[in-house]
Amino acid sequence: MKKVYIETYGCQMNVADTEVVFSLLGKEGYVRTEEMGEADVILANTCSVRDNAEQRIWGRIEQFQFQRRTRPGVLVGILGCMAERLKDALLESGKVDVVAGPDAYRSLPRLLAAASQGHPQIDVLLSRDETYGDIAPVRVDTNGVSAFISIMRGCNNVCSYCVVPYTRGAERSRDAHSIVREACECAQRGYREITLLGQNVDSYRWEDLDFAGLLALVAESVPALRIRFSTSNPQDISDAVLETMASHDNICRHIHLPVQSGSDRMLEKMRRRYTREGYLERVAKIRALMPDCAITTDVIAGFCSETEEDHRDTLSLFGTVGFDAAFMFQYSERPGTLAARKYPDDVPPEVKTRRLEEIIALQNRLSLESNRRDVGKTFRVLVEGPSKRNPAELCGRNSQNKMCVWPDTVHRAGDFVDVTVKDCTQATLLCELFRIFVE
Repeated sequence: MKKVYIETYGCQMNVADTEVVFSLLGKEGYVRTEEMGEADVILANTCSVRDNAEQRIWGRIEQFQFQRRTRPGVLVGILGCMAERLKDALLESGKVDVVAGPDAYRSLPRLLAAASQGHPQIDVLLSRDETYGDIAPVRVDTNGVSAFISIMRGCNNVCSYCVVPYTRGAERSRDAHSIVREACECAQRGYREITLLGQNVDSYRWEDLDFAGLLALVAESVPALRIRFSTSNPQDISDAVLETMASHDNICRHIHLPVQSGSDRMLEKMRRRYTREGYLERVAKIRALMPDCAITTDVIAGFCSETEEDHRDTLSLFGTVGFDAAFMFQYSERPGTLAARKYPDDVPPEVKTRRLEEIIALQNRLSLESNRRDVGKTFRVLVEGPSKRNPAELCGRNSQNKMCVWPDTVHRAGDFVDVTVKDCTQATLLCELFRIFVE
């Protein structure tokens, strides 16, 4: 029996894809291993959203070569978005035996078999139908608490800076029956939380069912599970989705709503399909229906032709919304995108860095202010395991996806507990045990 080792980079969708790959290879007799040094097959499931993500993979490929040199017969494969984008360059490097795009995982056993005979293989054909909805994933979450369920693949938005539509193809939704079945299987296996995944979950549509309908269906099918979802696009998240969240206690009060910029000029250039005013209207609607809902975001500093005024618009939007947390990045030109073809990357690196640092400093303050407002409140928390800093403490996330830490040596991963916030840092709620949640 051959052993397979997989390193996963990038988004939660890649984690879900890795679980599909383990399942498909497992059916062909491959056994998962966590030790690269004992693997017959070494795979990297990759990300192409930013250049530094790809550079990191090239560095890992160099590390994989040691295994190839010292253990003849070891195969190295690159999967996912970087495989789709760089295609022949990876194979021509002579350091990779198999290149497989996100829609080619069913062909992996065949590709690996051919590569083992000394014939490097590539399959990066994108599909308009593939959802892997019939595949039972092999979960990679070692504590058995949270599981990812992919509900759709691809993206039709084609934002000018984004490579995802080119590496993952067009949108296609998975049938609702298979999603509910997978959610029920997670509940039966003892998972306590699931996250519904898609590049733009609000575009989900299967027959007459939209995302609001799917969300309600899943919530009612597995009432004992906490449900999260990611990611939403501001122009697509509907009142019906928000009303569904508000009416189901097991849907977590957290929405990740990428804004990317606070400037209408930048949003139009990014092809984001909403305005600053439209984004703020969605935020207002969320808070009207769910005052306790956390809102997090993504933002890009230094997009093509961004001025100081555009940057100030972003800072002012952050201040107006008061995000609970944010993922913040400098613009990284991706070859093949509309922005790379049409707009010069003309903001100097030092300006990008300075603007990003200003956004980070503001968000650090906003995160601390958000956490301070929670001091004195009691939250139900799903235990994830021991705190990394102190084994006498446990950690877990509340409905708002905030990390909580509290002294506790009694409970274990998968338990629900109620904790009261006594203090906080910018990133963590420091709590004490209030009581055990009894179902």
